[in-house]
Amino acid sequence: MKIELTKTSQSESVLVAFAVNAKQGKESRLKLTHLELGQRLKSAIEDKELSPQPLETVLFRDIQFDGFRHVLVVGVSEKPQHEHIRQLAASVHGALKSAKTSSALIHFDGLPHSKKDSASFLQALTEGLLLTNYSFDELKTKKKDKDTPKEILVRIQTKTASEATMKRAFHEAHILAESVNFSRRLGDMPGNLMTPTILANTVLAAVKGTGIKATVWDKARIKKEKMGGLLGVSNGSDQEPRFIILEYKGAPASKKPICFVGKGLTFDCGGISIKPSASMEEMKYDMCGGANVLGATLAIAKMKLKVNLICLVPSTENLVSGSATKPGDVHFARNGKSFEVNNTDAEGRLILADALCYASEQKPQIIIDAATLTGAIVVALGNTHTGYFTRDKALKKKVETAADHSGEWVWNMPLTDFHVKDMKGTYADLSNISASKGAGSATAAAFLEQFVEPGIPWAHFDIAGTAWSVGSRLPYCPKKGASGAMVRTFVELAKQF
Repeated sequence: MKIELTKTSQSESVLVAFAVNAKQGKESRLKLTHLELGQRLKSAIEDKELSPQPLETVLFRDIQFDGFRHVLVVGVSEKPQHEHIRQLAASVHGALKSAKTSSALIHFDGLPHSKKDSASFLQALTEGLLLTNYSFDELKTKKKDKDTPKEILVRIQTKTASEATMKRAFHEAHILAESVNFSRRLGDMPGNLMTPTILANTVLAAVKGTGIKATVWDKARIKKEKMGGLLGVSNGSDQEPRFIILEYKGAPASKKPICFVGKGLTFDCGGISIKPSASMEEMKYDMCGGANVLGATLAIAKMKLKVNLICLVPSTENLVSGSATKPGDVHFARNGKSFEVNNTDAEGRLILADALCYASEQKPQIIIDAATLTGAIVVALGNTHTGYFTRDKALKKKVETAADHSGEWVWNMPLTDFHVKDMKGTYADLSNISASKGAGSATAAAFLEQFVEPGIPWAHFDIAGTAWSVGSRLPYCPKKGASGAMVRTFVELAKQF
């Protein structure tokens, strides 16, 4: 799909117009926001042949209206929010694809919105179209040219198309969607084709021309840097680990950076504490935390935000071999703290421990980490909200503001000293699993907290429930594939610094 912004109406194959269900007392009245089209379809409206609910579509084929062969009417709520617009875009995308059209014009000014919402609504609409357009099919046998779907040209028409704010919103929507889709692809790629080395090389190629400085540490350097958690997890794999460091400088050097940290487990079988075989193939998604902070970093650099940023992704596989870490083994993190590995399937926190130590050494303004860390967060929140943990009230407020602007749903989870106490070790400073039952996501966060230098605002995002297979909730996300969760929120968070 190719999307263009235009000020004038142009005759395309399909006109996309909107129908608003406006409430009048206990009754509701359908109103087409395209006035001339409303007159043309007046009888259909009066006979209630046309009464789409919000997000529903009705296609009028061969109506031959005002130079358009077909007309697609989309139901919209009377006072839509930005997230509603993204989902509406998914409905439009699906209807246009089903209609097998080559071009369409969206009557943007027909969306119910105020002047101040024009740019943000345009961004949401464009994001929704581009995010819905993502599909991971590059590993399938190529179809014959005649069977390959043709690219759809979609023009968004608005009388304010030439305004700078609208152009900027349209441009940022493309950057955000492309970055989310980049993260999705990293997650969707199978483990044999997305090893730690391939991930690092893919990132090196992606950052060219963005102003991002990229550094990749190999196994020898990781060992030299005393990253015992990352090394210990990697022991069971023939694939070497990698530690990816991205640096973006969009502000004066005197300004402290913000720091993103992401879990990069390219495949996780659980190690010796092996997972059940059912759905184990989904563990290629255990790198989505890393993939998504990488996508957010790319977006921030391409938008040229005036912020300094460091992005860190420890990457490895967690497999079984004669050299794999055994339950009861003790390793030492970069900051010297020791931990007992009482369950080798609680490995993400071990590689993040080293990365959080390194992040703290950079003396950042904040540290944000993202990881598909616990099944417990899925039990608590399902696949709608991303649970996040922080004890810093100011950072909590910024996270909530960023999520509100991005349209992504987050939920602040508890983190207390009791959770920290539960992670004390018997033969080492810490255990990688809790001594008590329940609160698995909170105790995991408490473990991570021990590797963040006191005084640095820190938030941990557990995306285990939202990193993939959220299409049942969000129609602009793949039904089974990676979602790119929190990329948009992290970019909005960076804007606040």
